[in-house]
Amino acid sequence: MTSASSSSARSLFAESKQRLAERVQVNMNNISSLARQIQRGSKSNELLSKAARDMASAEHQIESSEENLKKMQLIGVHMGYQFENIQKSAQMLNEISEKVKAMQR
Repeated sequence: MTSASSSSARSLFAESKQRLAERVQVNMNNISSLARQIQRGSKSNELLSKAARDMASAEHQIESSEENLKKMQLIGVHMGYQFENIQKSAQMLNEISEKVKAMQR
C-alpha cells in the first residue's frame, strides 16, 4: 500500500508542479502584455503632448493670420478712400483746365 500511496503522491506532486509551471507561464505572458501596453501608453502620451504643442503653435499662427487679414482689410478700405480722392482731384483738374481754357479765349 505504501508504494501505491507513494506513487499517487508523486503523481499529484508532478501534476501540481505542471499546473504551477503553466500558471507561471500565463502570468509571465500577462506581465509582458502589460509591459507592452504600458509602453504603448507612454508613446501615445508622447504623441498626445506633441499634438497639443503643434495645436498651440498652429493656434498662434491662425491668430496671427487673422490679425494680418484684418490689417489687409483696413488697408483695402484706406486704398478705396485714396482712390476716391484721386478721382475727385482728377475731376477737379479737368474742370480747372476747362475753366483756364475758357478764360484764355
